[in-house]
Amino acid sequence: MATKNTTQVVCIAEFRALPGKTEELIAALHSLMAPTHREPGCIRYELNQQKDDERRITFIEKWKDTQTFEEHCRMPYIQHYFDVVRPRLAEEFSVKLLEEILP
Repeated sequence: MATKNTTQVVCIAEFRALPGKTEELIAALHSLMAPTHREPGCIRYELNQQKDDERRITFIEKWKDTQTFEEHCRMPYIQHYFDVVRPRLAEEFSVKLLEEILP
């Protein structure tokens, strides 16, 4: 089995928009996509909206390894989103980290 630092990391980041803030939350999250796609180690970074609850918006991410994911989390635009933007647009959020299980 690969070491922790070289195993691909999957992140599921889920947000629930405050009432009336769904479109603004989506726009804020969309603004993170272009710079994130340019980060070394970013394999997948896609935004999704839950079909039965349009206020639930989810990033599905895949990173080359733990180190590149942690570097992503330290990016100024990610820090700004979580510290400044998210509190006024999302009433709740969760971030789950997973490792892909290969056959």
